[in-house]
This record gives sequence, structure tokens and C-alpha cells, in this order.
Amino acid sequence: AEKVLGYDLLSLCLEGPRDALDRTQHCQPAAALGALSPQVVERCVAAAGYSVGEFAALVFAGALGFAEALFAVKVRAEAMQKASEAVPSGMLSVVGRREANYKFACLEARRHCESLGIENPVCTVSNYLFPDSRVIAGHLQALEFLQENARKYYFKRTKMLPVSGAFHTRLMEPAVEPLAEVLKSIEIQKPLFCVYSNVNGKKYMHSKHIQKLLVKQVVSPVLWEQTMHSVYERKQGTEFPYTYEVGPGNQLGAILKQCNLKAWKQYKHVDALEDEEAAET
Repeated sequence: AEKVLGYDLLSLCLEGPRDALDRTQHCQPAAALGALSPQVVERCVAAAGYSVGEFAALVFAGALGFAEALFAVKVRAEAMQKASEAVPSGMLSVVGRREANYKFACLEARRHCESLGIENPVCTVSNYLFPDSRVIAGHLQALEFLQENARKYYFKRTKMLPVSGAFHTRLMEPAVEPLAEVLKSIEIQKPLFCVYSNVNGKKYMHSKHIQKLLVKQVVSPVLWEQTMHSVYERKQGTEFPYTYEVGPGNQLGAILKQCNLKAWKQYKHVDALEDEEAAET
């Protein structure tokens, strides 16, 4: 990873500084790394990755080489960082009541931006996490408006995310071409098992499909809730899979507990650092 990126990623992850790690160009490559046991790998039937994690899922499934994928993530992260710096924008995590109408809230937030003189403002759902939970991304003024009027839109809780831009919206369009160019130069194989796309929540069909949708993902909402339904859909009587979340935090576990108890009961979190410490002892 250090050779591909040109800097010591491990040291940055372990020692910081935190503000450098929070920058898009550094945190995306850091998020793309992980580890699993051989038994799990041999029996795996499907993989999915959230946002930049989709690259890790495709490496795991044999569709992308590690070094090539990490280089693509480097290009993606730097281009998204540059796009973020062009417009003051961000992402707002929202937990809503059943009555919440996210589209209407976003429409009113865009109208508010227009009243401030912002041309063609952006405010849209960028991540579908689980029922009643969304991430809304766009101009900072729109997100501030939603926070101030949270009660009106039946939002129970809102929280600004520690990211530098409105990812998975059209504000990331400047990042599309650099990523498209690098993906054209990389050999992409058909995955060894099913990998699900963030763009449509469905299985990737072939290498050209992967190339096309990885680019589209940068400016499209992450359909994670829909992906979870696709991944666990089974005919009655079919063996239900175990689920492993790789990396720091257990966000997937929290999501499964909200939307799929059967999957949550067979869920395990795998931390790469914990595995390394166990191996050393």
C-alpha cells in the first residue's frame, strides 16, 4: 500500500494526525483494507462494500488486483477531495419518524438555497442506510436549513458527518472522468462469487458492468438498504448465510439489527488489527 500511495498509510492510521486521516484523499485508501480467515473465504457466496468499500469487496472476490484497486481508490479520493474543495458542501445523517418525507425536505432546502442566491443548489438523499435512516448531502446552507427545521420534517435526530464534501451527488461530477480513465487501464475479471453494486443493489454481471458502475457510484446514492434485501433474499428452505463485517467499527451490525434480525443473529465483526494481535500472541 505504501508503494502504491507514496506515503506510510499504516503509520497515518495508527498514529495520525486525525485531521490528516479525516481528509478524503487519505481516509478512502485506509477504508479499503481488511482481513478474513481462509475458511470464510472458501465458503463465501457473496460480498458487498459500502461506498469505497466496494473496491475492497471486488478485490476480495478476485475481480480487481490489490495494487490496481488501491491506485484507483487513490485517484478517486484525490479527485473527490478536489471536487469537495470547489463548493462548501457536506453530508447530514438523519434518523426520521415514519412520517418523514425526505424528498420534500430536500426540495424545500434547495428552495431556501435559491433564496440565498445559490444557483442550481444540491440537496438530496445520498445514502439509504436502513428504514427511517438516510444520509442527505449537498450545499452546507441546505443541510443547516434541514437541521434548523428538523422538527417540521419529522427528523428525530440529525448529525453532520465528518467528511469534506457531498459524496454520491452531482457535486462529485469532477471526480468522474479521472476515475473512469484509471479504470479503463485496469484489468477487471468476472468476480469469483456475487458482488453487489451500491448503484442499483444488484449483482455485477461482468467486467464492463463493474467498470461502468464504479464510476457511476461516485455521483449516485448508495442503495445500502436495498442491497441488504438483495443479499439475504433466499428461497424458503435454503441455508441462511453467516455475515462477516471486516474492519473498524460495527456499523453493518447496527444496520442489520434494525432491518434483518435473522442476518444479525448470524453476524460477526472481524477487526484486522485484533487478528494481527492474536497472531502475535
